[in-house]
Amino acid sequence: MMPIPERIAASVAPKVLRIVRKVGIGGFWVVALAFVLTALQIGRWASAQPAIERPSSDADTVRVTPDQMHQLSIFKVVPYPFRLQKQAIGQIAFNEDASTVVLTPFSGRVTRVIGKLGDDVKRGDPLFEIDSPEVVQAQTDLIAAFQGLQKGRSQLALARRVLDRLTNLFGSNAVSQREVDQAQNEYAAAEFDLRTAEGTLTSARNRLRVIIGRDSAEVERVERERVVNPLITINAEIDGTIIARKVGPGQFVRSDAGEALYTIADLSTMWLKANVPEFDSPLIRVGQEIEVRVAALPGRVFKARITSVGASSDAATRRVMVRSELPNPDRALKSEMFASFKISIGNGDRTLAVPVGAVIWVGDVAIVWVEREPLVFEHRKVTVGLEQDGHLQINDGLDAGELVVGRGAIYLQNELQQ
Repeated sequence: MMPIPERIAASVAPKVLRIVRKVGIGGFWVVALAFVLTALQIGRWASAQPAIERPSSDADTVRVTPDQMHQLSIFKVVPYPFRLQKQAIGQIAFNEDASTVVLTPFSGRVTRVIGKLGDDVKRGDPLFEIDSPEVVQAQTDLIAAFQGLQKGRSQLALARRVLDRLTNLFGSNAVSQREVDQAQNEYAAAEFDLRTAEGTLTSARNRLRVIIGRDSAEVERVERERVVNPLITINAEIDGTIIARKVGPGQFVRSDAGEALYTIADLSTMWLKANVPEFDSPLIRVGQEIEVRVAALPGRVFKARITSVGASSDAATRRVMVRSELPNPDRALKSEMFASFKISIGNGDRTLAVPVGAVIWVGDVAIVWVEREPLVFEHRKVTVGLEQDGHLQINDGLDAGELVVGRGAIYLQNELQQ
């Protein structure tokens, strides 16, 4: 409330006293009378004060004081490269380049399930254990191959001794040449059998180690102890998270079924599979940067680049699959989430622009405040276009180099409307 000047109070008091003496009214009416006279005096005083200073020649301008200028921020109208932007929708999916399925290379019955859905695993961690006749057969073959190698070594040593003995006797004319030749043939055959036994043992070792999955220590144990272990553990092939499991204890699994028993994926990155209209597909290139927004995560913008553009268009939807890889360090992105992306195309045409906050909308009309001279601002209509990165494209109404009000434009608009 505006304070009452002392001169108004001094002028009202004598008038009240004269009326009281002449009429003789009570205390309440004295106060009311004083209030009415004071209000009248204030009205005359306020009407005599100067109004907000505004140039009388133009109703669309407002003049401010130097102190009010601190409430305003001024920007120069300059060209800005606005690029054509396209939008498309899609879904979040697991990164197939960083995920794998786990199968069993042989049949058997599941005796123990170790990995659970949602567990983080490292490469080589056990997932489940099965009792397989194929594992027994592989170990039996290894034991037989090892015994065959020992037998081959013994036969070679025996053939060597026989050949040496007959050779000595032949020098003393105690045996014939035919007997020496026969001993040489038997020694050569023993050498061939030994090499065959060595190859068979190598093959049995590789089968047990590579196909069955036994380590070198287990292979050496089987050769040394010749005891068969029918249980085999299936391990994780990559680091990641178990996202699917289709096996349970007691279940019989087959090597020829082809069904994934486990699925493991690295969740540090995810894919966006978006469907782009085929008439926009010629504008899309691998490596272009995009902005991705996920409906389930409002307010977050993910930056990514196009990694793949489909080679065909869907016959029903007439859209082309475009894929990009998104970082997912906090695992906020989930598979099958609905998402959209925006991509900027071309180098961009440089057109005049102002900050978004400099434009005031009065209905469907865009208004900006232009500094016409120091402390004087003009209310002007403009035509706007694209909005990018906090800039608004100006198609008409401003010239390059003009100064417009950003922060404080609403204040000037309110002053104009008063």
